[in-house]
Amino acid sequence: MSAIPSYIRLESQSLSLLLDCRNRTPALLYFGKKLTEATTAQMLTLLSTRQEAKCSVVIEAPISLTPLNAEGFTGAPGLELSNEQQAWSVGPQLTEVRQLSLHEVELVSVDLLRNIELTHLLSLDEQYDVVKASTAVRNLAAEPVQMHWCAAPTFMLPDHLTQLTSFEGRWSNEFQRRTIDLFLGSFLRENRKGKTSHDNFPGVLVHGKNTSEQQGECFGFHLAWSGNHRTRVELLAEGRSYLQMGELLLPGEMILQQGESYQSPVLYASWSDQGFSALSRNFHAFVRHRLLSKAQRSKPRPVHYNTWEGIYFQHDVETLKTLADEVAALGVERFVLDDGWFKGRRGDFAGLGDWTVDASVYPQGLSPLINHVNSLGMEFGIWFEPEMVNPDSDLYRAHPDWVLQTSGNPQLRFRNQLVLDLSRAEVTDYLFTSIDAILSHYPLIRYIKWDINRDLNHPGNALGKPAVHQQTKALYALIDRIKAAHPGLEIESCSSGGARIDYGVLAHTDRVWTSDSNDALDRLQIQRGCSFFFPSNVMGAHVGPRDCHITGRRVTLEMRAAVAMFGHMGIEMDPRELTPEEKVALKAAIQLHKQHREFIHQSDLYRLDSDGDCINFGLVNTDKTKALFTYNVVRETARTLPARYRFTGLDAKRQYRISLIWPTQLKEYSPSILRLIQGEILSAEALMSFGMQLPIVHPQSSLVFELVAV
Repeated sequence: MSAIPSYIRLESQSLSLLLDCRNRTPALLYFGKKLTEATTAQMLTLLSTRQEAKCSVVIEAPISLTPLNAEGFTGAPGLELSNEQQAWSVGPQLTEVRQLSLHEVELVSVDLLRNIELTHLLSLDEQYDVVKASTAVRNLAAEPVQMHWCAAPTFMLPDHLTQLTSFEGRWSNEFQRRTIDLFLGSFLRENRKGKTSHDNFPGVLVHGKNTSEQQGECFGFHLAWSGNHRTRVELLAEGRSYLQMGELLLPGEMILQQGESYQSPVLYASWSDQGFSALSRNFHAFVRHRLLSKAQRSKPRPVHYNTWEGIYFQHDVETLKTLADEVAALGVERFVLDDGWFKGRRGDFAGLGDWTVDASVYPQGLSPLINHVNSLGMEFGIWFEPEMVNPDSDLYRAHPDWVLQTSGNPQLRFRNQLVLDLSRAEVTDYLFTSIDAILSHYPLIRYIKWDINRDLNHPGNALGKPAVHQQTKALYALIDRIKAAHPGLEIESCSSGGARIDYGVLAHTDRVWTSDSNDALDRLQIQRGCSFFFPSNVMGAHVGPRDCHITGRRVTLEMRAAVAMFGHMGIEMDPRELTPEEKVALKAAIQLHKQHREFIHQSDLYRLDSDGDCINFGLVNTDKTKALFTYNVVRETARTLPARYRFTGLDAKRQYRISLIWPTQLKEYSPSILRLIQGEILSAEALMSFGMQLPIVHPQSSLVFELVAV
């Protein structure tokens, strides 16, 4: 066995990560801006030397990759386990360092007394500046070990970054940001809903007080897991702070027999000293080029029509054909048949689990509709909610024991449905067979909207054990199995909107449904929050009805279209409500999106700092020859005229021709700058440093500018 190095150094284009391996277990020494060779790990160790303080230990316990009780660490341990002996005080010794590549390392530590092996795997993507980190535990002893908590590797945080931004929300209001100052003690968020959740996204930002979208230092962390999870950021009394994220295990959920292992979900991390937008660009590039497949990257994202807010459960073949005619004329490329097509499904009270076409509604099956949709040049997609079952269904009447439940405890009512136990092979076999039968009978179905509409309130399996971990793993495996059986099939992750959006599920699917709210004003904030970790090409964004079905708010079609065109664009309404003028405008918006679609889905995002009155952002391609910027007015400005719009991300040495490309028809009280600048050539220096005077527009309006280098 080779000698253990004192330090390990991983580097990417812009980042350095240094590990200190001199103690019993490895610890993070440094993570941030790329260091030159002149700066050594030994220098950083010297500079971080801390003295003995009064009424304190002589040498503080390390904040290792997995800080432990055995090390005397009095913060939150990164590993908690127990057996009838001494497993709770596990204290492994680093025994092996496996340099898997220049950018990936595996560190193995073993406690020979307790026969517990601890392995840390870290990789720093050379090109996209994102760290992947996970922790694994293996029981080498004959006696079983119960896992209580195993975090992904713990990141020690620099003491000059004292603010934390988390992401919270609710149904139809996901990805709302909340910023607090770090305080003595722990910021702790726990999710026990069995899915990623609307209210507690597993991602945080750590940053300075003056960090903004375009300047300042910040870290981003995201746990790739679609089940229960925990996030802790703690400031210790001695001034050190750290971040821990991992799967939240329920009591008795994870028991390791001899030779068995548990691996934490992957923690993704990145850093920027150029503000939040640059941090997001790191994550976006990583998602596009590492999580998504080559096929996903190469195929343009089709413009969707989803039937849900158009007809809900009122399915009728001739009506659906009419809807297909209407949306095809607007330029839609994929028609998605939502909930209501299967046996007994006339509302949300029955039918889930019985995945056969309802002959009373579709007497000739789905073929007449699919063929009609295809004849109009559109792909066909369909909705499933495989993990759920209605008590009023043939499946439940035959197998009431197939649901997650806990003995003696009544199930909470939740949308008239219960959760199937995916940890049972017979359940996943049934679901695979049912979905495979539909896809095989109708091979022109090329897309699934995969939904889950309730929490896992009683997540007990057939043995009475908690099963969220198994449920989540079984979900991933079922999706992979279906996609393997049907190459080219695309799957969308939906959970009453945005309750299952994370890198864990995205590694198995193709896009996410960002929110059930199609209100353009809500969507501006939701999509902005989502964009901190997710790029536009995976973010479903639809033009909703004239009067939003959730908020009741009426927003102009021009603004609804402007907000939707900067995601994976779609329509979700009854198109028969559109006036002739609205049809012309929506068709033009879809055409505009298609014209710029590749650019929108591949370019770099620059969010502009927002005061809430307006929410603005831009996209700039990598060679800075083209940009699209939006001005979205939420509320009327407090002053007579709005402030100047300062573009960003352009090449300061270039000039750009600027054009207003949306809306196509201006309605102004008096002539504004919009008429004067159309087609003008202006320097990037002027556009970025001096800025452009904005026009007076009504609240709930959007403007889209195109800038092309000349």
